[in-house]
Amino acid sequence: MYLSRHTRWMVAVTATAVLGLLTGCVHAAPAPTGGEAPADLGAQDVVSQVQAAPDIAALLPAEIRERGRLTVGSAVGTPPIAFHPQDGGPPRGVDIDIADAAARVLGLTVSREQVSGASLLTGLTAGRFDVGTANFAVTEERKKVLDFTVYLTDGTGFMVRDDSSLREVTDVSQLCGLTIGTGVGSTFEQDLRQRERVCVDAGKPYKISTYSDAAAHFLALREGHVDILVSTSSVLRYAASQQPGLRFVGELGRRDVGLATSKGAGLAEPLRAAVDRLIADGTYRRILTKWHLESSGVDRSTVNPAAA
Repeated sequence: MYLSRHTRWMVAVTATAVLGLLTGCVHAAPAPTGGEAPADLGAQDVVSQVQAAPDIAALLPAEIRERGRLTVGSAVGTPPIAFHPQDGGPPRGVDIDIADAAARVLGLTVSREQVSGASLLTGLTAGRFDVGTANFAVTEERKKVLDFTVYLTDGTGFMVRDDSSLREVTDVSQLCGLTIGTGVGSTFEQDLRQRERVCVDAGKPYKISTYSDAAAHFLALREGHVDILVSTSSVLRYAASQQPGLRFVGELGRRDVGLATSKGAGLAEPLRAAVDRLIADGTYRRILTKWHLESSGVDRSTVNPAAA
């Protein structure tokens, strides 16, 4: 089967995300080797028109307001979350656009550093970064050391080939009798193993195929080795919009995703007000539309909500 250069890149990058996103940690998947992300992917500007809001900027801690700069640590790896374009320019993605737009509302410039998930958590708690972006799911454990400003929701997603009879997955019982592909050691694998009794009792157990190699994981779906892929919704939904022959067929277990700041640093509320301003003026909707994440949006931002 011949795949175009763009499709080959999307296959590899989505497979990497499958293994790295929402596995009980953060989005910190490595970028694919070779720098093959199309140069024009996500290039349209939906942020530069955002104007500073002095009333919201006044909520900032004095030190940051006087500095005039927001230091952002970002995990960069896969679209639509964050990735590097082919031309070697700055990273793009929903995390990048949201953080940059919120900074503009606050009257701040952004100084961004790409870091791994583990280094990002350490850097936030040590005060090295003001804000961290990494598709952080809000959890009660994380809230003990970090504050979260919600800007998105995400969940467990399902993807099939076009020739599948599955139209929409709304319950685990629909997976009975299927071969399921997921990342080895991921929370998706754990959830599937915890719930497999449903299908065993029905006399139609499902088979779980796990992959540690990113490309093999995703290509298993395209080549028919698995019937359905289970991974993070935002990445699968975006991949389905970019690749022919694949369909996104639903999600379960949606959770809040937030901009992370050091506990008690005084940034969570100004960021909340900034995100709400972006929602009100339409910028937020333009960002979500750009990244095919309309269904992942929130009506208003919150700080440290109860974890799902």
